[in-house]
Amino acid sequence: QVQLVESGGGSVQSGGSLRLSCAASGSTVGISVMGWYRHAPGKQRELVAVITSGGTTTYGHSVKGRFTISRDNAKNPVYLQMNSLKPEATAVYYCYCNVVHIGLGPYWGQGTQVTVTS
Repeated sequence: QVQLVESGGGSVQSGGSLRLSCAASGSTVGISVMGWYRHAPGKQRELVAVITSGGTTTYGHSVKGRFTISRDNAKNPVYLQMNSLKPEATAVYYCYCNVVHIGLGPYWGQGTQVTVTS
């Protein structure tokens, strides 16, 4: 089992920045990928950014060039730096991870609200 705890959400004006953090605990040795998804009202959940255990990053189309996912050398916690925020970024952001063990995962955090006002 892996537990994920997010922090860093809040409210910011359009054009501003926020930094999210996600800390994993429990059986973290088997984590193969870790990152963020978001869910806005009336929309489907979408990929924001993920990073693999090898350091490969993948970004959602709408955040490329403005958001950056990173991590400490210990691979945990994982950070999401969000710059040039737009109102359409308003959503609940969920930390996500998957593990190498078949039949376990994925795991999700409880979510943190990000609100961007115009």
